[in-house]
Amino acid sequence: MNMTFRWYGRGNDTVKLEDVKQIPNVKGIVWALHHLPAGEVWSKEAIQDEVDYIQSFGFHTDVVESVNVHEDIKLGLPTRDQYIENYKQSIRNLGEVGVKVICYNFMPVFDWTRTDLFHPLEDGSTALYFDKEKVMNLDPQELVNEVSASSDLTLPGWEPERLARLSELFEQYKEVDEVKLWDNLAYFLQAILPVAEEVGIQMAIHPDDPPYSIFGLPRIITGSESYEKLIKISDSNANGFTFCSGSMGADPQNDMVAIAEKYAHRAPFAHIRNVKIKENGSFFETSHFTSDGSIDIKNIVRTLNDQNYEGYVRPDHGRHIWGEQCRPGYGLYDRALGIMYLNGLWDAYENLKK
Repeated sequence: MNMTFRWYGRGNDTVKLEDVKQIPNVKGIVWALHHLPAGEVWSKEAIQDEVDYIQSFGFHTDVVESVNVHEDIKLGLPTRDQYIENYKQSIRNLGEVGVKVICYNFMPVFDWTRTDLFHPLEDGSTALYFDKEKVMNLDPQELVNEVSASSDLTLPGWEPERLARLSELFEQYKEVDEVKLWDNLAYFLQAILPVAEEVGIQMAIHPDDPPYSIFGLPRIITGSESYEKLIKISDSNANGFTFCSGSMGADPQNDMVAIAEKYAHRAPFAHIRNVKIKENGSFFETSHFTSDGSIDIKNIVRTLNDQNYEGYVRPDHGRHIWGEQCRPGYGLYDRALGIMYLNGLWDAYENLKK
């Protein structure tokens, strides 16, 4: 496995790359041009500037997360074609600097959704928390206001330009059900995959988080059946998945070990993290340690090791520990602990092969 670490860029992250460099076995930085709005072309100059900076610390820049998909593409509006052309140009420009994987998602309006960014845990740390009952009875604008007041840093998938159109977007999505959203994803993929193939990039779609409908919005990347539908859209090697144990695993019906066993060969990128799921469906982030949560992390890693997985891996959604003031879910300390746990599991399974 090729261990990486997600970073939000200069001026938009509390974590410094010189600190990440001190975590053993981290080979690459998962990056993006987070200051650019969805739908805008990523210029060669802006890409090269970020790549040069990251590589100056000795990291590779093979994985981008995310090139966000404009809402007009998800909605299937007439304006989508221009945004798709912009997306194709961004793919070409990223291919020129050697990017191998682009992680993206197709979630309407919101990216990952939580009701509390700093939920207190018994050990004295805090973590991201999803109160399912609250979400099912909450006005989306209330949630936006709560999240916006909880962090001084921008959050991925909660871009201001998108949230400013919240009422308009909800009105537009009344005409979009799961079938229509699948059609719009197919239209998008059939347009961009030939370009991705041409430049040697694998597109890796991220599961919906949580993996079921919220606020009446359709969500479609929710389990193994979703992967089968994606393969039917295109069996191209460029049409890949981001295996995310915590996002898809937030639905206890998804056996993440079985999903890893069946689909890891189509997943060039993996987010390996743990969550604790309550009886009512609510969940919170835990340490990566298997027994702390509901996801069988140790056997996910065993499965990847059995397949000699060579894809990119990163920890995800760490707790806030030791008083660290950081971007919600994306501090340095707990993700570093997560990396060492994943490294330890991998090394142990490698040793068993000798």
